[in-house]
Amino acid sequence: MKLPTRGRRWLIIFAAAATVYLLLAYIVAPALWTHHEHEPGLANLPMVTRTADGIPGDALNVGLVGNREDIIRAMHAAEWFPADPITLRTSIDIVGSVVLDRPYHDAPVSPLYYDGKKEQLAFEKPDGRSADRRHHVRLWQVLEKGTSGRPVWLGSITFDRGVGLSHDTGQVTHHIGPDIDAERDLLMRDLRAADMVEAFFQISGIGPTLLARNGEGDRYYTDGEIDVARLVVDGVRRAEPPVTLPPPVLIALKDRVWHSVSSSIAQ
Repeated sequence: MKLPTRGRRWLIIFAAAATVYLLLAYIVAPALWTHHEHEPGLANLPMVTRTADGIPGDALNVGLVGNREDIIRAMHAAEWFPADPITLRTSIDIVGSVVLDRPYHDAPVSPLYYDGKKEQLAFEKPDGRSADRRHHVRLWQVLEKGTSGRPVWLGSITFDRGVGLSHDTGQVTHHIGPDIDAERDLLMRDLRAADMVEAFFQISGIGPTLLARNGEGDRYYTDGEIDVARLVVDGVRRAEPPVTLPPPVLIALKDRVWHSVSSSIAQ
């Protein structure tokens, strides 16, 4: 049966619109917001962690440049505490902290994996008395030498807003707050305030994401950028403000649009 001329015309228009949408959404737009000019060695790396079961976990959203000692000194100066390893004793201690509402600034964090490796460093910042509410970051070294000749680390920072059951497994876990960009910004502000940063810059992470879920089934949203701080060497505080390397113009425009959208989501 032959379609009427008008019907064929609308079918062609629909097919053309669908083709344009697919090109823009899946090829053009991702290409426009992908940039690694300040650390080209990070291009093509995965930007999401995994759980022990291989389920996609938290998105990578922060980066640090410096060796392990530089990071430990900087986080100490910024008043972030190193997380204890998970043992029977620390597991009992964190339960006691939550149930009895008592401080545990070094509470352990559950493991996540990147490139098959568990986090190599983890730090936290309490929010209240007990360990049920806290900011925490996990870090992995991904390059032995970046553009500055120093190691490059990528990390995932989130806010534990309370203890509950996993949406996916039913196990007891911390639930995260959805605005992971706010957590990224908090860490960068704390490092800046501690005079521990030589320079800031951005690279692309997972890209703008509105309705993602982590390995425990918690929703999160992000502009998809990774904020990177190049740390001072040997913990020597910087006397002048850190340098901020600007992102490409299209990335800055995308971020302004996204922040308008995300601010309406948060309300």
